[in-house]
Formats: sequence, C-alpha cells, structure tokens
Amino acid sequence: MMNKKVTMRERLAVVLVILVLGSCGCGIANSQLSPGECNQERRLIENSCRPVAFGGQPSAGCCQLVRVAHVECVCPYVSPKLVALVGAGRLINLVKGCGRPVPPNFKCGSITTPP
Repeated sequence: MMNKKVTMRERLAVVLVILVLGSCGCGIANSQLSPGECNQERRLIENSCRPVAFGGQPSAGCCQLVRVAHVECVCPYVSPKLVALVGAGRLINLVKGCGRPVPPNFKCGSITTPP
C-alpha cells in the first residue's frame, strides 16, 4: 500500500466532491448564482463537512447543505487527481448516506456515476 501525503486543500476538495455528487440533478433550483454566491456556498460546505475529509461521516448539517447545493458551483473543481485520491465509490456511498439519490451516468468534472 502506498502512503500518500494529503494536503489540507486536497482534503477540503473531498468535501467538494461529496457536494457535487450530492447535488446532481435532484430537484436543484435552476437559478444562476453569482461567483460570490458560489464561493459562499463552497465555504459553508467546507466548514460543515470538514470531518468527512478526514474519514468521518457527514453530520446532519453537512447532509442538509449537500441536499440543496448547486452543481454549477462545484463541478469545475472535480479533477482526475481528486477522484483518484478519494475514490468515487466511497463518495457516492457517503452521499447516499445523506439520503440523496445519485442518478446513473451523471457527469460532473472527472466523475461519471455508474450506470
């Protein structure tokens, strides 16, 4: 097993991936957010969901934010490096644990959910 040094930025990016998978196509409002609103949404998620980046389970507050998140705010941050670091399967299971369905074949950044 290879040991990887994971930076805080990469750990917080894990939170963003959880957000992305949680927000995919499930009745999210179609309103466009400003860049400032997107940044604020990402900061709220990062703060509320931080334990997930360290292997913990999502809190009720984290799950609530995941359920109302906007895809357009986080998909641009999903890179191949991030997906390789975290593992898409683990993230999908965490999102499902928040009570959020994950649609098949959903593409966001470097993640495509299984059929």
